[in-house]
Amino acid sequence: MEAIILVLVIVIAVLAVTTLVKSVRIVPQQRMDVVERLGKYKRTLSPGLNLLVPFVDAVRTKVDMREQVVSFPPQPVITSDNLVVSIDTVLYFKVVDPVRATYEISNFLQAIEQLTVTTLRNVIGSLDLERALTSRDQINKHLSSVLDETTGRWGIKVTRVEIKAIEPPPSIRDSMEKQMRAERERRATILNAEGHKQAAILTAEGEKQSQVLRADGDRQARILQAEGQAKAIRTVFDAIHQANPSQKVLAYQYLQALPQIANGTANKVWIVPAELTKALEGLGGALGGLASTAGDTPSASVDSGAVEREAQAAAEAAAAEAQRVNAEVQAAEAESTAALPSSAQLPSSAALGSADYSEVEKN
Repeated sequence: MEAIILVLVIVIAVLAVTTLVKSVRIVPQQRMDVVERLGKYKRTLSPGLNLLVPFVDAVRTKVDMREQVVSFPPQPVITSDNLVVSIDTVLYFKVVDPVRATYEISNFLQAIEQLTVTTLRNVIGSLDLERALTSRDQINKHLSSVLDETTGRWGIKVTRVEIKAIEPPPSIRDSMEKQMRAERERRATILNAEGHKQAAILTAEGEKQSQVLRADGDRQARILQAEGQAKAIRTVFDAIHQANPSQKVLAYQYLQALPQIANGTANKVWIVPAELTKALEGLGGALGGLASTAGDTPSASVDSGAVEREAQAAAEAAAAEAQRVNAEVQAAEAESTAALPSSAQLPSSAALGSADYSEVEKN
């Protein structure tokens, strides 16, 4: 009898403990438990301590309310230019209504994956490879809007969709690498050509500036040289007029300059007429007359008006004397030509002047 009582006590204790355990439910933070009573939805347990009716209420699902991240395996997708690319996607979502997430769909994670794949194929199928590679932001926004609209009735909020990788076929990758390499080589060639162009332009500018500076230097040097010569001539001119040299000195200087005139390399033959002595005597007489008129004594001071008048008178006298000497020379040549017979042969020494003509006639 005592054994039966002991067994009953133990059974009652086990039932009491079991009832207590089933009637008390502690829910952690960011989790919601869906409770059913006799197979029908009763309520949703919030985080904290919750009491249930034992053997009547049961927890159907435990829903995690935190944002979840799911990475889907690579999916083959055909682009509009008939290229098969492999795309990896990452999905961010969170459950906002645990009841609908439990009763509206059996497996919302699998449904989201399939919906993402189909939507991605529709989007990529309308783009070519180049646009698909460069339009990731647009693809992400389109996927997010479509998924959010569809999963909203399931009590799920899709916060973000990211394309992790787009892998084209190996042959396309090789072609893209070659194209990129050619593009970089083209850019390098263009940059090299631009560098040579700028270098040539800078070199030409430098040569231009150097030539301009060199020409400016030559011009300034010539100007300074001309100014120096002008100052030298002015100094000599002033010194001559201040010294007031006599006509004898001028005549002497003229006679000293004659050998220098005759010493030129272009002077091959000189014709010296016999009347040159008469011309020199006449020139000496003219110079003597000028000397007697002006005087041989140099003056200490110079009158500019007197110098000009004296120079003008000397020029006129020299011109008259030159005309007279020229007339005498022409007359002497005419006389010597008339005296020669018409059939006579002139020797080679006739080029020496009219003085030799007289010697030939005598012989």
